[in-house]
Amino acid sequence: MVEARRSASSDSSPVQPDVQVLGAREHNLQDIDLTVPRDALVVFTGVSGSGKSSLAFGTLFAESQRRYLESVAPYARRLIDQAGVPDVDSITGMPPAVALQQQRGGRSARSSVGSITTLSSLVRMLYSRAGHYPDDQPMLYAEDFSANTVQGACPECHGIGRVYEVTEDMMVPDPSLTIRERAIASWPTAWHGHQLRDVLVALGYDVDVPWKDLPKEEREWILYTEETPYVPVHSRLTLAEARAATEAGVEPSYSGTFVGARRYVLDTFANTKSESMKRRVAEFLSVAPCPACQGKRLTPEALSVTFEGLDVADLSALPLAELSTLIEQAVERATGALDGAESAGRTGGQAVRRDAGQRIDAGGSAPAAVEDARMSPDRSVEKLAATARLGAELVNRLRPIIDLGLGYLSLGRTTPTLSGGELQRLRLATQLTSELFGVVYVLDEPSAGLHPQDVSALLGILDGLKHRGNSLFVVEHSVDVMRHADWLVDIGPGAGERGGRVVYSGPFEGLAEVEESVTRGYVFGGSGLPRRTPREPQGWLQLENVTRNNLRDVSISFPLGVFTAVTGVSGSGKSSLVSQALPALLGERQGRADQAEDAAAPEGDELLLSDEPDELEGEIRGDVDGVRRVVSIDQKPIGRTPRSNVATYTGLFDHVRRRFAETPEARARGYKAGRFSFNVTGGRCPTCKGEGSVMVELLFLPSVYTECPDCHGTRYQSSTLEIAWRGRNIAEILAMSVEEAHDFFHGEFDIMRSLAALIDVGLGYLRLGQPATELSGGEAQRVKLASELQRSQRGDTLYVLDEPTSGLHSADSDRLVTHLQTLVDAGNTVVAVELDMRIVAVADHVIDLGPGAGDDGGTVVASGTPAQVASSGAGASAPYLEAALQEATSRM
Repeated sequence: MVEARRSASSDSSPVQPDVQVLGAREHNLQDIDLTVPRDALVVFTGVSGSGKSSLAFGTLFAESQRRYLESVAPYARRLIDQAGVPDVDSITGMPPAVALQQQRGGRSARSSVGSITTLSSLVRMLYSRAGHYPDDQPMLYAEDFSANTVQGACPECHGIGRVYEVTEDMMVPDPSLTIRERAIASWPTAWHGHQLRDVLVALGYDVDVPWKDLPKEEREWILYTEETPYVPVHSRLTLAEARAATEAGVEPSYSGTFVGARRYVLDTFANTKSESMKRRVAEFLSVAPCPACQGKRLTPEALSVTFEGLDVADLSALPLAELSTLIEQAVERATGALDGAESAGRTGGQAVRRDAGQRIDAGGSAPAAVEDARMSPDRSVEKLAATARLGAELVNRLRPIIDLGLGYLSLGRTTPTLSGGELQRLRLATQLTSELFGVVYVLDEPSAGLHPQDVSALLGILDGLKHRGNSLFVVEHSVDVMRHADWLVDIGPGAGERGGRVVYSGPFEGLAEVEESVTRGYVFGGSGLPRRTPREPQGWLQLENVTRNNLRDVSISFPLGVFTAVTGVSGSGKSSLVSQALPALLGERQGRADQAEDAAAPEGDELLLSDEPDELEGEIRGDVDGVRRVVSIDQKPIGRTPRSNVATYTGLFDHVRRRFAETPEARARGYKAGRFSFNVTGGRCPTCKGEGSVMVELLFLPSVYTECPDCHGTRYQSSTLEIAWRGRNIAEILAMSVEEAHDFFHGEFDIMRSLAALIDVGLGYLRLGQPATELSGGEAQRVKLASELQRSQRGDTLYVLDEPTSGLHSADSDRLVTHLQTLVDAGNTVVAVELDMRIVAVADHVIDLGPGAGDDGGTVVASGTPAQVASSGAGASAPYLEAALQEATSRM
């Protein structure tokens, strides 16, 4: 390790190393010792999988949180998501820590930008104290303006804003069919559908009569009943045959429960864990804005109150940048009016203003003078004071959010629609206004998802936190953030077992002398992809008059047979164009409805409960036949439970299990491939059911997960682990890293193909059994890409990727892009949303969206080769792309 230290007495040093780590062994950390400064910006760098997060989050933050929680009441600890106890000898000098990680939005549509930043509380207080009420409307309290409270939620839709219905026309699209012929299309197929029909026969309904000929009351009962009769049935018989069997005393086949068609749809959508099943039943749901609140989620009383001519729902729908301007103007008018009233000698005006401001600032009820004003038609002084005080606070807290490039969001934007980077920057901006000091902020790639022009604003936010007396420990891949650091800690030099060491720790400039560092070449120049001559397109796809989200009547052409990078500031419409419009319109044109729906619709609970995107409009022309298949690779999880892992998702575990089943010992015992799966009974540990851990309830303490006492975390029975292949049992295989497995399985072509693909996309450090729940969005996307790369390439495929280099070290990004280029060389087309100008510079074609975000974006600013877009001077990307091209030229 190279570690640079400065003397405490040195006048040249504004910082003093005073956080000391001894013997850190979390994950792949190799018993490292480290000293870093407090009250400084400390950036942790290194290739993906080197151990940066294990050190920053798994060790430093985890130990700080553990110490703090020791002082918290045991019952309260149960409510806190604890980071665990790190494997470290000692940590000294570590202040209390706040972690801001790259977590995607929650799945609750009731959580929004306003709620996670607490700005909605200010807005509701503003409407309560300063809103314009109808003459006969009594004053409402802040909670009356929340759709998440009983007082404020619309009684018709319960604060959701939408109503869902299942109509007969949707459930029975062809009334000429009989029930046996599946007239009720919303019912399940296969055995469950037969069971429902059998129960209907047992209840006396004729399932062999055309639906339209059944009596109306029978049709309505079958579709809408809430009853769930449980009766014995005779399977697959007509009504007459079933009656005859009953009279003859024939023993029923089984007993079954009937569920009405409407109830089946609603219950399945609400409770199923299967995304495909959820999506299927959603086809029979009619979704419409609530007729009572017009989709605004609030009571009529709350919506009758306005501020600046807008009700609270309309105000919450404004882009934050526009909202800030509106509030700022209102504050100026209110302040001017108050000053004018005071200068005119209005009795008590100043006192009321001061008293109201103090009490409102404290979050309490209005003071006595203001209470008296409530009873009077004239509450102008109170309203002006509330507008001035609350409005100024709102503008002050909106400013850092807008500075971080999030001015295109609205307070009402729900968290399921936010990226991990957007969520982290919202939390970061909120912390800036919290006025905490003396804490350590541990950040996970705050520059992720940021356009280069927004990084300077991010650095300003970080400096603001530091100047208030805080420390910042930042895991980062951005070279600009590294160059801005007070102290740099480079972990590596490689990933997994080849990493976990401190390569360098010291001031930024000192990294230039460390030859072992992979990071050095990217920070100080010399490393990276050389500039290349753009390929010639083999055809074009023309998207015409596309409208979706903030895209408004956009027409643009995508070249085929080349690598296209779509860039632009955050919120400019990149994902709407690339991840939604392009694959959906292409799928619709080619008659692939499933592909069009997958690209256009949200996933899971988001399907109906999150912000619904605008209806997609537009058409596609050109060389549509030149695309045989479309592969969209996004950052959604590859699985929702720890049972899904890298080995199972890529399919290589199927081949591994077969190898074990083919061993002489397994054959002698009669073990099949299923014996070596931890997801089915047989070979897995019966105690933990293949989880590897068991939960221990500790009453008032948080429940803890501990290693299974029987299988010791291996997930398998001891008899299963007795079977070895090349000297390793199945649990030891799952514990291998991808790179270790690549050496171990030498000569096994079908397994090696998957492993090589994972290494090619920079995931060689992952364990084969690494649960899907532990993967970041970028890692999940690269696992999907690896699964696709292992397929045989025939060309004519369109690959659509959304920020594929997000979360990657520059060296890993270069490796990934090199393999994307090989896809293009094989006759395929790659279209990627990308913000790293180094990557954009080596694309064949560039589309720059903007010029701004939200309503200020959604248009094509420039398109062409990287050189053409850079020289155009249009848009935010041009100067950064020009600089990247110059650097790439120097490496040719």
